[in-house]
Amino acid sequence: MASRRMSYFDAKRGRVEIIPMIDVMLFLLVFFIIVTLQMIPDAGVALQLPSSAQTEHLEHAKITVNVDKDGIMSVKGETVTQAELVGLLRGTPDASQTQVTIAASKDAAFQQFIHALDACREAGVTDVGVAAQPSADPDAKTGASPAAPPAR
Repeated sequence: MASRRMSYFDAKRGRVEIIPMIDVMLFLLVFFIIVTLQMIPDAGVALQLPSSAQTEHLEHAKITVNVDKDGIMSVKGETVTQAELVGLLRGTPDASQTQVTIAASKDAAFQQFIHALDACREAGVTDVGVAAQPSADPDAKTGASPAAPPAR
């Protein structure tokens, strides 16, 4: 009777290693979370924007300058001075192609808005927008005045 000799490979069975697979899946999860967070546009800070009858919905600006009611300017949540804003805007690859939106609170002094606008112009930015919220009055868009009550 011949006995069959078992080799090393016959005795081993293949098995699926799950720990490296979990590592790869966690890496992919973290990668997609980070990429998704980078894609979320700058929401800015909550401001009470003035209303306008001629507002248009625009795509998100590349840079949003917020001016709060105390006149403090901020970009991406960081407080900046007028000189720092000029430096930040000049630091962009092509300042003439940079889109800037100035979102000033309706309670902010107009002079602070002008300071933000001056900083944009000094840095060479030509595409500047002003943020406002749509007016709630439906007659304001058409420019029609509300009808006067009939005289009695």
